[in-house]
Amino acid sequence: MKDFAGKIAVITGGGTGMGRELAKQLVAEGCTVAMCDVSAENMAETKRLAMASAPQGTRVMTFVADVSDEAQILRFRDQVKRELDTDHIHLLFNNAGIGGGPSFINSSREEWERTFNVCWYGVYYSTRAFMPMLLKAHEAHIVNTSSVNGFWASLGPSRAHTAYPAAKFAVKGFTEGLITDLRLNAPHVKCSVVMPGHIGTSIVENSRKVLTGHGITEMTANEVADARRSIEAMGFPTKSLSDDQIKQLIAERAKQFETAAPTSAAEAATIILNGVKAEKWRILIGKDAEFMDSLVREAPEQAYEQTFVDRLRAGGHWGGFS
Repeated sequence: MKDFAGKIAVITGGGTGMGRELAKQLVAEGCTVAMCDVSAENMAETKRLAMASAPQGTRVMTFVADVSDEAQILRFRDQVKRELDTDHIHLLFNNAGIGGGPSFINSSREEWERTFNVCWYGVYYSTRAFMPMLLKAHEAHIVNTSSVNGFWASLGPSRAHTAYPAAKFAVKGFTEGLITDLRLNAPHVKCSVVMPGHIGTSIVENSRKVLTGHGITEMTANEVADARRSIEAMGFPTKSLSDDQIKQLIAERAKQFETAAPTSAAEAATIILNGVKAEKWRILIGKDAEFMDSLVREAPEQAYEQTFVDRLRAGGHWGGFS
């Protein structure tokens, strides 16, 4: 697939971040986009931005859906068929994701499974739902967003991190398994697994809203207490900080994650789309992702030791994960 003009793309998590940037860049090339997200407001802004540079005849449709609910994904698929009057799509970007459920031991089962279900079952349900439409296209491509946490299940030795990497490992393994399956049974359909490092998105704030129903400023007393424990585990004392100061600190870290990232969401989207055009099945995004990948391959037995983090920090690739 050397260009996207005249194609139809489906994007999950199109309201912000890489999903928004994928939509904007695809539409600019003349690709019709159908997106879903849990936020109608965010999708409306994505649509406004995308249509500002849309060639004549290009369309953008939005649908509110939670990717962890198969029934909602099936309704989204049916709406794509009806609204775009099509039996096929060319591109499927399984991009939606949240963070959460850090500890299998201490985190609530509800939070753990919510995170896993969005990040893994969202990919599975979407691929199941849209596969018949991909098969009917002359050429098609599936793009599944994993993470560096799809090959390194850690945020360092001082922080628990289990639900998110479990899901992202699943996404990576599923996509790699699809390579042979598609080659044997649907050779006109390709697939890629995307593994971003630190990308400038609002995933921290968005994840909190999905998991709790509110933003950082509305954190409950229990949530503030959990935040204190997490910050303390990273070696920062919090006894002198008020609850409001804890909230402010969390908000500042969330904003910094977005604004101080070494790779922007727009740059990430460009790398992904170039990877699709080049038929790359494995797309690492960011120098930090490339460096992390090389370290894990070089010394896998050391990947969960402090020495591994020390090497990341020495290489200048630790800011977004600390």
